[in-house]
Amino acid sequence: MNVLVNGDVTEVGPGATLADVLAARGVPERGVAVAVAGEVVPRAAWRSTTLRDGSVVEVLTAVQGG
Repeated sequence: MNVLVNGDVTEVGPGATLADVLAARGVPERGVAVAVAGEVVPRAAWRSTTLRDGSVVEVLTAVQGG
């Protein structure tokens, strides 16, 4: 099945979780916010959030500066 991660199509296996997809893409566990279908998913729920074909995932990285 395919999910869209930050605009890029990513192929994942059935039953893939958000944590699986983020780990495969090398996304760090800290300093990022993640949303699925426009809803922020708390880090504690990444392992229990199962993705479906066509899920839209957005990963936002915290940036310091001023």
